[in-house]
Parts: sequence; structure tokens; C-alpha cells
Amino acid sequence: MTPEANKRRAIRPLTLHIFFAVLVFYFAMAAPALAAISCELNYPTSDVVRLFPDSTSYKSVYFSFSQRGGDTMLHKVEARLGGAPALYAPLNVPYVLYEVYKGNRKVGYVHGVNQKGQFGVLEVFVSLDMKGTIKAFYIQRISGSWGRKFTSPKFGRQFVGLSLKDFERYDTSSGKGSGKVAAIVNPAPEAQTDFFGVLRAIKKNLVLMDEFFYAPEKGKQ
Repeated sequence: MTPEANKRRAIRPLTLHIFFAVLVFYFAMAAPALAAISCELNYPTSDVVRLFPDSTSYKSVYFSFSQRGGDTMLHKVEARLGGAPALYAPLNVPYVLYEVYKGNRKVGYVHGVNQKGQFGVLEVFVSLDMKGTIKAFYIQRISGSWGRKFTSPKFGRQFVGLSLKDFERYDTSSGKGSGKVAAIVNPAPEAQTDFFGVLRAIKKNLVLMDEFFYAPEKGKQ
């Protein structure tokens, strides 16, 4: 084999190594961008129907604090949450809202948030009617041997029919308060961090929906 042929053989593996290195770098850089959404359904087409059985279609809407109010809105939301826990998403990271339709009529929303749990992040979703009342509850992600207790229909039914007014009577940080939220039973007493994490996630969810969607809609009327 000629020296020139040997040179070409040496160049090809080097070129391939460079190509794959660039490819790996590209995906490493792209991963944060692809993951930079606060909380979204893994299978929205089937999940939305399950959480809103009478729906016929949905539309994904993205919103963030940087688009709507910035620091002022962030501080307002944090104040309504009692100052804790801090929101996971930075100002410019979008939340995903699923607008739910029956025919051409919008009948509600499905929205989820991330919340710190006992062994990682909790992903908690609720479906809401146009007045902000919970129709269904769904935990998409939870770690721990007690996970099935929190994802059971029995636990989830305790949230159906509740609204932000119910959660405003209860401090999800201290566990003090009254009303329907205070009566919710923890299915896993050994997992208090996750229990209160779920309650905080739902309250966070309802406050975000009130500030970004329900209150603005009332202002238009």
C-alpha cells in the first residue's frame, strides 16, 4: 500500500472521531434547551383525555414570568405561597398549559408543576374547569416505595372539587389550617415530605393559574 493510501486510512478514523465528538457536544448543549420546560405531560394526547374525559381536543400554551410581569409577578406569586418553597423554574423557563376543548368551546385546563419531594422531584398535575375547580388529580412522577399510595384513585379523589379558596385556608409549609385541605389524609405517614410536597404543588399550581389566566380573564369581563 502506498504512503498516500496509508495517509487516507489514518485520516478517515480521525474524521469520524471528530464527527462523533461534535455530535455528542451538540446533543449535550441541546439537552438543557429541550429540558428547559417547567413540567409537561409525557403523553399529552392520552393524558389529557384521561384527565378531562369529555374533551375532544387540546392546545398547548407556553407562558413564563419573563413574558408576563417578570420579577414583580414572581414576588407576588411567592408571597401568595407564603414565601416558600421557591419556584423551581427561572423567570425565562416556560410553563406548559393544556387548554382543553369540547368541540369549539374551551372547557378547562390541565396544568402541572415541579415540586421538591423526599427522594427527588414530584410532578403534579390537575385538571381544572373554567372556574378553577379541580376535576382530576395526577402525579406523573414520584420516587419511593410509597409511590403507589399517592398515585392511588382513593388519594386523588380527595382533591376533586377543591379550589384555590380551599388552599388559601391552609398553610402548606407549616401544615396548619382548616377546611377541606386540612382534612386530606396522608396515605403514607412515613413520607410526610412527599405529602406536604404534593399539597404545596397543588397550591402552587392553583396560584399560577389564578395569576396568569383566571384573574386576567375576569379583568376582561
